[in-house]
Amino acid sequence: MTPNYQSGFGNEHATEAVAGALPQGRNSPQRAPFDLYPELISGTAFTAPRHENRRTWMYRRQPSVVSGRYQPYAQAQWTSGADRAIALPPEPMRWNPMPLDHVDADFVDGMHTLAANGDVESQVGIGSLMYLANRSMERRAFVNADGEMLLVPQQGRLVITTEMGVLEVKPGEIAVLPRGVVFKVALPDSEAGAGASRGYVCENYGAQFRLPELGPIGSNGLANSRDFMAPVAAYEEAPAEYELIKKSGGHFWRAPTKHSPFNVVAWHGNLAPVKYDTANFMTIGSISFDHPDPSIFTVLTSPSDTPGTANCDFVIFPPRWLVMEDTFRPPWYHRNLMSEFMGLVHGQYDAKPGGFKPGGASLHNMMVPHGPDEEAFDKASHADLKPQKLDHTLAFMFESRYRFIPSGWAMQSPALDPNYADCWAGLPDQFKTTP
Repeated sequence: MTPNYQSGFGNEHATEAVAGALPQGRNSPQRAPFDLYPELISGTAFTAPRHENRRTWMYRRQPSVVSGRYQPYAQAQWTSGADRAIALPPEPMRWNPMPLDHVDADFVDGMHTLAANGDVESQVGIGSLMYLANRSMERRAFVNADGEMLLVPQQGRLVITTEMGVLEVKPGEIAVLPRGVVFKVALPDSEAGAGASRGYVCENYGAQFRLPELGPIGSNGLANSRDFMAPVAAYEEAPAEYELIKKSGGHFWRAPTKHSPFNVVAWHGNLAPVKYDTANFMTIGSISFDHPDPSIFTVLTSPSDTPGTANCDFVIFPPRWLVMEDTFRPPWYHRNLMSEFMGLVHGQYDAKPGGFKPGGASLHNMMVPHGPDEEAFDKASHADLKPQKLDHTLAFMFESRYRFIPSGWAMQSPALDPNYADCWAGLPDQFKTTP
């Protein structure tokens, strides 16, 4: 099975690995072509509005009901929802890059929750996680019944085999894996001796990610549907036993299967895993003065029941030109109704040039003040405001209306920076009574 793609996010796709495997005119004929089994996966309720409804028909060699009985599986570092037993001070938090020197795990076992909010049973909120892994999943597959997963690789490529086909995703790209879709992850760079792989994950318990509305921006800008790549149908030929790991209700389970779950010969629908290259993001910005709100960098949004206030916005800060006149160009000091979990894929973040490193993370919960550190403020306040290209950088945010609570693992991690708040301690009182 090799990566091969078709474009479009939330679009109707029809693809077959064997010519004639897709039924014509019927979703579930009395006998499907080649005696395949029709199986429907619904990512939304049956009665969801047509423009929001997501579902896919799969035609497979054996249906997914064919498996052994589930037994409990231990994955202590992947926790779900907010741990309200942790009393968290309303202070900024930051983690240095997560160390990789003693990693010995695959993608599932190497997953660690850094912070989370909401609740999987209520289908509200998100988890912000990191994977630290050095081994491919061979005869192991995973399915998440609690939420869809947005993957942001930071070090090392991922080859993601799904029921619908294969995605290859490198740092600078992202992948979105729908809730309930079975997948496994191979780490070609780690297997080739390049060291462990690392990346960020948003586990979205709430409404599915979708492209944001553009409003006054118009019909073009930000992320375009055509730049999201869905896989074409592919299946594993050789019969083989698998271990299937399932996350459901915040718990983990394992079951044996005597066949590959990647046995879908054809499929059609608009629920599909996708990948997206952030280099295709059409950045919008000010060309006169002032610093626009970071919402102009939203790639995907998961709405909540309050219009305009997201369960999660996925926001990126890619390479871009800064040309504003008489303007403090880095992000300003602010307090926000939304809570911000931030990561850095590569390069330097302009508001924290020294302290925020690739593979690290920061957390600024709702109404926690934050902004440029001393170095960034001084430099931006005295800069010669010529057109400036911010290049070789990619930061991102998982921004949520709900307060994040770090996991016990994150609170005890040696990567936690206890002196983060000191980066603002030296900002002086500059008030002058005369101009």
